Amino acid sequence: MQSKILLKRILIIALAVFALSAMFLLQFIPKSQAKTSSVENIPTLAKQEEAGFGIPVRIKIPKINIDAAVESAGLTSGGAMDIRKVPEAIAWFNLGTRPGNTGSAVIAGHYGYWKNGEVALFYNLDKLRKGDELYIEDDKGATIAFVVNGIKLYDPNEDASAVFVSNDGKAHLNLVTCAGAWDKVSRSYPKRLVVFTDKE
Repeated sequence: MQSKILLKRILIIALAVFALSAMFLLQFIPKSQAKTSSVENIPTLAKQEEAGFGIPVRIKIPKINIDAAVESAGLTSGGAMDIRKVPEAIAWFNLGTRPGNTGSAVIAGHYGYWKNGEVALFYNLDKLRKGDELYIEDDKGATIAFVVNGIKLYDPNEDASAVFVSNDGKAHLNLVTCAGAWDKVSRSYPKRLVVFTDKE
């Protein structure tokens, strides 16, 4: 019972205040709107281990010339995704599914131009199209292939529970970044871009 309550809280926090940094806000859905019916779909760490898939350590997206290390990130005490605030940071949301396991794994990366002129690695994520392939390498040496099945833009407060959970019995990997023009007042981007992929 306690584990179910914990999983419920994790889902609500992830959907309510999923964020990468002060300049890369990924807030999707208010706590009052969080759908708790999907709690059962969040795998426990034990189930993750049983599945045999390792922790993702590298992502390769040939279409947009990405070949980069993947970090592992949970949530800070303030409910933000604890990813390093550097343009090259790409992180797997480690409170959810591992890529390759049944369910929806989530990997997020920064967007836009930074003060030093560097371009964030996920800046060209919107160039991906249905049918494009990407690959995840895990810490066990396995390579898992995924194919893009769609791209969607979300408003910051829109219900995005489908990004984090699925119940179709298949393995998915969803890539998340921001989109649009930088708003100096709110210090954030107006849209959230999600690339949905399926395991091949």
